[in-house]
Amino acid sequence: MAKRTSSLKGTKDTKEKSGQAVVYIIGDSPLVEEYARLCAGKGYTVIVQWNEPPKPTPKFDEDSIKIGKTIPSQASVGIELTIANKEHKQKNLVTLDKALAATAPILCSSVTVTATEQATWVKGKHRLVGIGALPTFTQQCIVEVAPTVHTPKETVDVVQHFFQSLDKHVEIVQDRVGMVLPRILCQVVNEAAFVVQEDVATPQDIDTAMKLGTNYPKGPIEWGNAIGFQHVYAVLSAMENDLREDRYRISPLLKMLAQTGEWWKK
Repeated sequence: MAKRTSSLKGTKDTKEKSGQAVVYIIGDSPLVEEYARLCAGKGYTVIVQWNEPPKPTPKFDEDSIKIGKTIPSQASVGIELTIANKEHKQKNLVTLDKALAATAPILCSSVTVTATEQATWVKGKHRLVGIGALPTFTQQCIVEVAPTVHTPKETVDVVQHFFQSLDKHVEIVQDRVGMVLPRILCQVVNEAAFVVQEDVATPQDIDTAMKLGTNYPKGPIEWGNAIGFQHVYAVLSAMENDLREDRYRISPLLKMLAQTGEWWKK
């Protein structure tokens, strides 16, 4: 482990000295775009790729963001941002594990699949760390990080340093499906869908009540739109399958919204 320790610290020092460290990001839109702009805004060179390229292809104003399938071996960090499709996620992680230097950490969205399960797909288990990534979450000052049973302290330190360079506060959480904020927020959106479905209140009234009554920055329906109802559904489905508890039962209306896309806007 000593060799890994010194190498991982070397990766951190590269960013401090050159300011040109490379981050490779692959996964789902719009998460890829959000993380690309976040990293580029803090001085990183970013290369992105999507599981399914959005149409039209996003245009980045930042010159430091490039689109490319080839993973540069000198990349300091790999970020995998697939939310629901296990086949895509596994393929991406295996490719990242083979292409990146053994010292480069890999951050993987783990709101629907634990990082520990994802670590079974790769050889470099020590460098895989789960993060609580959903659309719009890059706007928050905090990021949830879930080490696995294979993660040494040295990897966690490098990951914390990386997020600190993005001006994010790191909260270490247990490696569980849904993590913390995604679990709570998706349940709130689901409950709001039940309320609408049962004609208790309108979507507008629900959002207004929650913003004024709880000081939420967005109402549940607004948040569901922003995150993507398909992503909310994916998190709740994963939790229901993992925990087998009725409290994670999904509203039929939410399921419909996940299938049809955005449903309501102010």
